[in-house]
Amino acid sequence: MCPWAWGSEPAFRRLRTALAGRVRWRRAYAILFDDEDDPAPDPAAETAYYAGYVERISAHTRAPRAARLSRVAASSWPSSLVAGAAELQGADVAERVLRRLRETVFVLGEPADTLEAAVAAARGVPGLDPDRLRADAASPGVLERVRADRAEARSPVPEVLSVQSGSPHPGTAKETPEGGYRYALPTLLLRAPAGYRAVPGWRSYGTYAAAVDELCPGLLGLSAPLSPAEALERYRSLTGPDRGLLAEGAWPPPGAVPMETANGLLWLHPDEASAHPGLG
Repeated sequence: MCPWAWGSEPAFRRLRTALAGRVRWRRAYAILFDDEDDPAPDPAAETAYYAGYVERISAHTRAPRAARLSRVAASSWPSSLVAGAAELQGADVAERVLRRLRETVFVLGEPADTLEAAVAAARGVPGLDPDRLRADAASPGVLERVRADRAEARSPVPEVLSVQSGSPHPGTAKETPEGGYRYALPTLLLRAPAGYRAVPGWRSYGTYAAAVDELCPGLLGLSAPLSPAEALERYRSLTGPDRGLLAEGAWPPPGAVPMETANGLLWLHPDEASAHPGLG
């Protein structure tokens, strides 16, 4: 549910492709909107402020944003539990479910902040068993996993407590109401036998690639860019920034279904469009 993380996804997609088969990629759901947070005294004013905040961030990231945000998410827990549960059904299913959950906020303006809404957002994802998804999202095992993610996010490495960067979102750790700190979102933590590197905040693909090469020289693979058709087939949902980092060739991809946002088009695979909550 973090707009900076949403805007970082094109760089992360490219990084995952370049490191495919060479690393283990693990997401930690940090719980941006916690159940313990106090409710806003004026929900309409809070929503208007947050919509403006997302708009300012999208000016930097160029990521799509919703034409209208219905509300600020009441909680990150339901979507985090559903995203964690989707991982039990395989990497491809998990990626597509997570993308749908992000799009509820940043494309549709209707955050999936209840279990019902989060499960509904995932309907129609190829290979997904929705009954199992619901059951796993309510299971003690997935709850414990997300609790561990939340705790990990609130134990940041020292390097992110003070960050010097020219980025509009340098990623310095955030103070918590309890007097501690949590990682700013997103933060990429690279671990290897030689040590680790933390890359917090909003960064370019080149910055991530340099951190990988510094820690593990030669690890990054050299892969040819995808055609727009191949990118659409692989990712099912593409933004303008995705196009710039992931594909080369005539745009839009053949057969892609356009979806309006407040600042450009989202391009969907025809099969994705037929099941997408914003079009189906």
